[in-house]
Amino acid sequence: MILFAPTPDLISLFKELEENEQIHTHLMKILLTGATGYIGKRLLPALVADGHEVLCCVRDKTRFNPPVALHPSITVLELDLLDPESLRIIPSDIDIAYYLVHSMSSSSDYMTLERQSAQNIREVLKRTKVKQVIYLSGIINDESLSEHLASRKAVEDELGKGTFHLTTFRAGIIIGSGSASFEIIRDLVEKLPVMVAPKWLKTKCQPISVSDVVNYLNKAILNEKTYDHSFDIGGPDILSYREMLMGFASNRRLKRLIINVPIMTPRISSYWLYFITSTSYKLASALVDSMKVEVICRKSNINEILDIEPLTYKESLNRTMAAIDANNIVSSWKDSLISGRFESNISQFLNVPTYGCFIDHRELQMKDEKATVSRIWTIGGENGWYFANSLWRIRGFIDKLMGGVGLRRGRTSPNKINSGDSIDFWRVLYADKKEGRLLLFAEMKLPGEAWLEFKIENSVLKQTATFRPRGLSGRLYWYLLLPVHNIIFQGMINRIAL
Repeated sequence: MILFAPTPDLISLFKELEENEQIHTHLMKILLTGATGYIGKRLLPALVADGHEVLCCVRDKTRFNPPVALHPSITVLELDLLDPESLRIIPSDIDIAYYLVHSMSSSSDYMTLERQSAQNIREVLKRTKVKQVIYLSGIINDESLSEHLASRKAVEDELGKGTFHLTTFRAGIIIGSGSASFEIIRDLVEKLPVMVAPKWLKTKCQPISVSDVVNYLNKAILNEKTYDHSFDIGGPDILSYREMLMGFASNRRLKRLIINVPIMTPRISSYWLYFITSTSYKLASALVDSMKVEVICRKSNINEILDIEPLTYKESLNRTMAAIDANNIVSSWKDSLISGRFESNISQFLNVPTYGCFIDHRELQMKDEKATVSRIWTIGGENGWYFANSLWRIRGFIDKLMGGVGLRRGRTSPNKINSGDSIDFWRVLYADKKEGRLLLFAEMKLPGEAWLEFKIENSVLKQTATFRPRGLSGRLYWYLLLPVHNIIFQGMINRIAL
């Protein structure tokens, strides 16, 4: 029995509801570039939670350590966007692709590298069934773009030449645990009661929570209203950098005084950030260059399209500090290779050399293996190196003076270590807690290369420091510090194997 005849408007409504339902229930095969990056690590769990199959593109599989719960839904593709041949492993049946790759500060010629990467992925995607590419860029609504933002725009232009629909989201300052911008704000406020700051602190910007960024990226999937458009995304607050610093100080209940000095050049400003915060000089320089330009969102209806109400700056800070207090930092810019000296895959350094090397090897019977493993896995950061920490800090300060990373990077998690993580001025090459082996590679400025390994075998802790010198200066360095190394390395193994 037919109770009523559907009207054209009702039929249209049913079709719209059906299409929306298909958008949200259809499981996609998604290509995720930048899977080991700050945003990629946070977007991946959201995509898997929605039931999608995710192809994670990484340059080095040894650096990709997703939670075990995600493994059934992901496939790892090891490739290099600058190597077209390596991109042939990308399958043709992908539905969506995310472009979250950024080379800022990894090279002096990063603009050329970014453009080439975008061209390569665009050409590969032409032979796939991809319907939409979603790209995260930076806000570029200023006639005088910094080199950093000009590079982002060039990437957008290259991707826009593809045969797919491009959706671009442009964000400014991202607030979240582990983000470079947030960590700089945190370092400045918590370390300096009085700040002598450059005039760019008066520049306006529109910060956004990292959780909102992930929300925009996720909700845009196959939303036709976002096709072939770019959208500026930001929170509801328009603030100067000074107001952001004072807002963080208020959140932490700290009294701070900021004195603006108009004579600070970009170079001096970059060195100021480099020495006070945990950032590298190249990243500090790129950020200072960008901070001279206002990054305020153009008006759009993207919040209505995706039904998103972004968090305020205060709400973003509260959420971020709660994550930090709970030791729930999903990703950090410090674990990116651009935070240190690496320009290649860490797997190339896994085999510790012996020929032509100086080796300090020590063994000690452990009293409590479980406690020893725990101490190894919490080394560095706030815990320090268990012996002669003042000497470690001096070495870190000297490294900063020489243009190195110093000790300020700390560690992302207080008790978890994965391959690729940074621990002070070391990079984790290998970490297996069950095996009881941790291998570190030095990223401090050295006349050579250095490894530090902890390994447990038959209730014995084996600690090995290996140094491969470079020329005469490397050999002089080792012999000059030999007495200090003897004291530090013996004291360290004694404390770890207690």
